[in-house]
Amino acid sequence: MSEAVRAIVTGASGFVGPHLIAHLTEHGDQVTGVGSQSGPDLLDPDGWKTLVSDVEPDVIYHLAGWSDVGGSWNNPHTTFRINAEGTLNVLLGAQSRPGVRVLLVSSADIYGTVTPQELPLTEESPVKPRSPYGASKEAAEGLARQFHRGFGVETIVARPFNHMGSGQSPNFAASAFALKIAQAELAGGGTVSHGDLSPRRDFLDVRDVVRAYRLLAEHGASGGTYNICSGVDTQVSDLLQMLIESARVPIETMTDPDLIRPIELAVHRGSFERLRSATGWSPQIPLRETLATVLADARKNVAADAADTQQEKQ
Repeated sequence: MSEAVRAIVTGASGFVGPHLIAHLTEHGDQVTGVGSQSGPDLLDPDGWKTLVSDVEPDVIYHLAGWSDVGGSWNNPHTTFRINAEGTLNVLLGAQSRPGVRVLLVSSADIYGTVTPQELPLTEESPVKPRSPYGASKEAAEGLARQFHRGFGVETIVARPFNHMGSGQSPNFAASAFALKIAQAELAGGGTVSHGDLSPRRDFLDVRDVVRAYRLLAEHGASGGTYNICSGVDTQVSDLLQMLIESARVPIETMTDPDLIRPIELAVHRGSFERLRSATGWSPQIPLRETLATVLADARKNVAADAADTQQEKQ
């Protein structure tokens, strides 16, 4: 992939998709984005075969899917169909294109509940998902490996840990905190409600993550699996505190029982040694810089919403 390649990116209208498309385009790649308003549905196998035939991609970055871990508890059927059956349809499409590489974006959630003694998590750590989301990603990984072994499709599995950045849904901690802070700033003060702040997570900037995706598509071993992580765990309470420190007004905090998940993992931290060995990748963007980007994005969105409301009143 030293030269420009033809790429298909699923999830083009989601959180990570636009960041990946921008990164690929900067490197001169020719990108076809498939999102909620463009291209075939993940559950349309014939549509995927047609798209692959038309585009003739060198690589397919499969990002699309159900991404709300907490929401998967109440939507297990939908989660599994989108993440597992959807991946099957993408792979069936790829099967018709000899030599295409498929980068499947899985999740570190498939490692499930772990003890501090099991950290850092490596690609050889046991897979024991605790959520419907994690189980659906494990199934998707199994399909990718089967297509590699059984049909010779060049598949690479990426397991990103928690990542953040502009455009992320407020279903996720940092963006949820930032949105509430931005709303409080507009109101002259306020309260940020939250769930359990004690867990520790391995956080990354989405821009570091998409850089890893392209490097893996270029240098990753076919049939291989790679963690994408920072190698550092940060408590969620520290994440919230760093955002509050950047607030322009006083901010109070309050625990909301409805935001506490049925099962919560105390600590999660990975190792990216395999990724670094294969590609030379390492995280580049500091956590505080990432959080500043998230807060700036929330302020922009809140200001836009306020302007729209004001316009409607006139």
